[in-house]
Amino acid sequence: MPAPDDDHTGSRIQEQRRLARLTQRELADRIPYSLSLLSQVECGARPATPGFVAAVAQALRVDTSQLTGPSAVTSLPPDRLVALVAPIREALDRYDLGPIPDLPTVRPVPELIAAADALCRQVRATHLRSAAKGLPALILGLTHTAWTGPSTPVWRALASAYRTAHDVTLKLDHPDLARVALDRMGWAAARASDPCIEAVQRYKRATLWRCATSKPLILSGQNLLTGDTSREALAVTGQLHLGMATVAAKNEDANAVETHLAAARELVDRVGGEAGDVHWLSFGQVNVQLHELGASIAMRKFDDALGQARTLKLPASTLTSRRARYLVDRALVEMEAGSAKTSLKFLAQARQVAPEQTRHLPGTRATIRGLVHMSRRAPDSLGGMARWVGL
Repeated sequence: MPAPDDDHTGSRIQEQRRLARLTQRELADRIPYSLSLLSQVECGARPATPGFVAAVAQALRVDTSQLTGPSAVTSLPPDRLVALVAPIREALDRYDLGPIPDLPTVRPVPELIAAADALCRQVRATHLRSAAKGLPALILGLTHTAWTGPSTPVWRALASAYRTAHDVTLKLDHPDLARVALDRMGWAAARASDPCIEAVQRYKRATLWRCATSKPLILSGQNLLTGDTSREALAVTGQLHLGMATVAAKNEDANAVETHLAAARELVDRVGGEAGDVHWLSFGQVNVQLHELGASIAMRKFDDALGQARTLKLPASTLTSRRARYLVDRALVEMEAGSAKTSLKFLAQARQVAPEQTRHLPGTRATIRGLVHMSRRAPDSLGGMARWVGL
């Protein structure tokens, strides 16, 4: 990829200049500094002084923070994002405080269980804001019911609601709150005495970490299911193997990646094909292929990834969230192969399919930055995409 690995002020100036469709000479003509200095700053050979940054920001009509600090990827203005997330945080905090007497209404248990399932479906369809709005009332209703009339189905539904809170807050760029939601999921799953839900919770925890903690979490999840040959347990075990493959890829352990992918493939055969109905994991052959592609990208084996991405055919039944992830991965590997037009096409498809999710995926930002660095002058479509993610 032609983009530099470091992320200094000069590289941001270069990105914003290209997004403004200016050459170095054209930008230098607009600031009281030489072309030579601009060139050296962009490549990182010379530091950018505050005066230089201010002059460039004025010429490019951007805020200086876009040139000097890491840009946060946000999909909503901060006040609207807080308005979505704050009620979820408050609902999560009520977990151990007993019944909630000031609730306006408490729905019957069957309705609460159905609502928990419906919110899972909304997240998989990438309707994040809608799911976020519905979560607080559901969590509070289930929390109250779990304290006043505890039962295994209620605890399972509450664990599901906490898992949805994790998925939503993570996709809305609140990883710390996502960890809190997973802690709550583990608390509820233990009370449901459901080892499969506990194993899913440990899988989810492992995906939040990028260190040695991930491996023991996944192994503990597998231990919970030892000896269970039910279809549900086999599908969850297979997903745990995919999690181990992801961890191994981050550690660049190609042998371990293939070992766990092979174990997952064998479990697909034992499960009997796609198991999309098991805990919303969508475990099956397509999911294995998507993890194989993700592992190749993580290990920077882009030639392998390109071949995998181009041969992977998603069935019409593929969940929107997974389809969007594939499209972003495809855009990334096409960009790495130098196919800028094709890459931008897949990014546009991902944005159309799942705009809320696509905006937050790390691969989206990495791809856009790479495309900007490939282009002497960014086309309008790329400039619009960069502004959309807050670059």
